[in-house]
Formats: sequence, structure tokens, C-alpha cells
Amino acid sequence: MADARPFHWEFTPEAPPPEAFRIEGGRPLRGTVQVSGAKNAALKLLAAAVLTGERCRFENVPEIEDVRVLTEVLADLGVVVDHPEHGVYEIAAGDVDWLFIPLEAAAKMRASFILFGPLLARFGRVIISNPGGDRIGRRPVNLHVDAMRALGAEVEYRNGYYYAQAPGRLRGGEVIFPQVTVMGTENAMLAATLADGHTIIRPAAQEPEVDDLILFLREMGADVQRTAPDTIEVHGKRRLRGGRHSVIPDRIETGTFLVAAAITGGKLTLENAACEHVEALLEIFTRAGIPVACGRTSLEIDATGLRPGDLRATDIASAPYPGLATDVMPPVCVLLTQANGTSRVHETIFEDRIEWLAELRKLGARIDIEDARHASIHGATRLHGGEASISDLRAGASLILAALAADGASLIHGAHHVHRGYENIDRKFSRLGAGIVRTADRS
Repeated sequence: MADARPFHWEFTPEAPPPEAFRIEGGRPLRGTVQVSGAKNAALKLLAAAVLTGERCRFENVPEIEDVRVLTEVLADLGVVVDHPEHGVYEIAAGDVDWLFIPLEAAAKMRASFILFGPLLARFGRVIISNPGGDRIGRRPVNLHVDAMRALGAEVEYRNGYYYAQAPGRLRGGEVIFPQVTVMGTENAMLAATLADGHTIIRPAAQEPEVDDLILFLREMGADVQRTAPDTIEVHGKRRLRGGRHSVIPDRIETGTFLVAAAITGGKLTLENAACEHVEALLEIFTRAGIPVACGRTSLEIDATGLRPGDLRATDIASAPYPGLATDVMPPVCVLLTQANGTSRVHETIFEDRIEWLAELRKLGARIDIEDARHASIHGATRLHGGEASISDLRAGASLILAALAADGASLIHGAHHVHRGYENIDRKFSRLGAGIVRTADRS
């Protein structure tokens, strides 16, 4: 059990210096790019390591800002965090000094809330702040809290913090979510691995990152099974062991580079890519008239013979997996500016996600934003250089894509948002022939 002294915190992350991307558009991208490990898998795997006092080793971890923040949070809790080489992290949570996640950490990254379940399950108590993250709409954590209560936890909310305790031990139970929640599923699953008894989680998220977490938990000795597409069952254990795991490829980064090749008339090979994880996106590419070839661990796209008017407009809607991921919707919106006709966009997950389309219009896109969840994109449109501002991670990557396809130079403010989830995105694009540099933002 952790020290019972008053909680103390020394996490003082420095605010990243303001940066921007200067981009010279109009250059077809060519070459081979290595897709990094999945952000949305790596963060949950790192959190899972606190379920055991033994060492856990993770490979193919993306070197991104969100990983840096989470490992700093873990280190300040008293967890041993080693980073022996690029993309490799080793975590040993023999004990923790403080069971307190402060506002400063939560405000930088919403995913810090994934520590709620494992810390509560292993140590019996935790205090955690309401999380922050990208401003793309309400993402309440009440579903996580309700899941912990279903497992026997006592949770109170005071002054922006959740105070949770599990007298004795969490108890297995039935966790029923009112709608699909990815991180809620993961938090419940992590907590249930050390609970006393049998837990059923439904509807359980079906994303590949959830299944990647299941694989690692089973490596740790957890009894976790997906017994139906929307059902996960867990038989709790008293303790788990350490393990070793390689993070799956990032399907959102995969989609970002596929769109980059399509809109610049390029030809790319994506290595360390999982075709089966992007089937909904590939269906859109097929409808739009863009050929993509799948290999066992790679994808190839050749858009050198396509002109903007050759692409066909298509309607899109985000949906939980296996539907089109909400995180890949923004890049697809850029693609649709180059399609002939009007495409309808329906965002079903986050009510403020499509607000960024107003920035895309600054580069010449013809878009009608009808309400918080619907827009119409009219193409094919010749994009032009300009100045725009990034509001969140996925919008940031998408504005980069638009600038790469545009005629002339662009200045895209707010680069720090993109560093949260893409590893060296400017360097990767440069190696493919893009004219992109990161620079101090003096706006």
C-alpha cells in the first residue's frame, strides 16, 4: 500500500514553445514511410503496467508528446520508467509514492484518466482530476466512474477531483454502458483484472487498440476474453506478472499518409501497416476511385495517374469500429475537397469535431458547415496557400495535408497539437519530398 502521508505533487510540465509549420505545397509525395506504433494503444498499455510490481517492456512505442506526458505522470507517482532506446519503454510499478493525478497532468492529456481503473484496482484508492484534452466536444468520464461503482468502488466528486476507494478489493460485476466508449471499456477491463470474481462488460468497444490491450493483459496472466463482438468477460486474479509487448501500428497515421498520397498525386508504400484495421477507410477510397493495394504488413497507393476531377464525391459518417474512425474523419474531409461533386459529412461521435473546417476554408476549400455535426464539401477545388490555425490533433494533421496539396506557401499555426499524436510528422513528410519545416510561431 502506498504511503499514507498527505498527497504531494511535483509534476511541473513546461508549456511547449509555440511552433508553426511552413509548407510549400504542390509536390507529389513519393517513397516509403514507416507507420509508428498506435498512440491510442500505447497509452493504455503503459497504464496497464501499474497493475503489477514486475517489469513490463513495450516496443514500437511512438515517440510523441502524449507518451512523454504519461510517462512523466507515472514517474512522478513513483513508478520506475526507463527509456533504453528509441520506441522502447520499461515500466516497473513496485509501489507508488502518491495516488494522486492532479489537474496539471489531466489538463494536458485526457488519456491520463486511464490510470483511474488500474490504480484503484491495485492500490485500493486514487484521487484523479477531471481530464482535459482536445476541444472537440464533451467527452464525459461519468461512464468510467459508473463502471468503477459497478465494481464496488466508492466514488465522490469534489472541487474538480474524483475521490475513489475500494474497501478491501474491487468486486466483479456487470458493467453496462449506455453507449460504446473505448476508454471506458479499457478502464473497466483494467480494473476488473484484479477484482474479486467475474466481470461482464457490454457493449464493449471493438477497436483494434482494445484487442491489443487484451493481448497484453493475457501476457500478464489476466483472464480476459472477448466472448462476443460487443462483450468482454474478465475473471479477476489476485496478482499479475510482468510482460513484453509490441504496440500495433497506428491506423490513424496510416489513414493520414494514404490521404497525403491521394491528394498530392503521389505514390507511397506504408510499412508496418495493418490493412485489416483500415477497411472502412479503404472502402471510401474505393468509392472515390483511388486504388490501394494491401500486403501482409504494408499498403501501397499509387495516385500518380489521378487528377482531382477523377475522384468521385462520397458521403461519410463516423462510427465506432468497425466503422469509420472519428479520428480519421478530418483527413478524409481534405480528400473530399478534391472529389468531383458534393460530399456530405456526418460526425456522430464528437459534437464539435467539424468546427475546424472553417480553417480549411482559409486554404480555398468550399464547405458549408450546416450544424455541429453536418457539413457539405464541394469539389473538386484547387486549394491555395494561406494561413490557418490548428485547434486539435487530428485537425492539425489535416491542415498539413491541405497545405501539402495547395498551390503556394502556407503557414499553419499550433504545431504543438500535432506533436501530441504524430511522431516526427514533418520529418516523415520531408523524406517523401514535401516542402515542410517546423519553425517558431511568432503570431
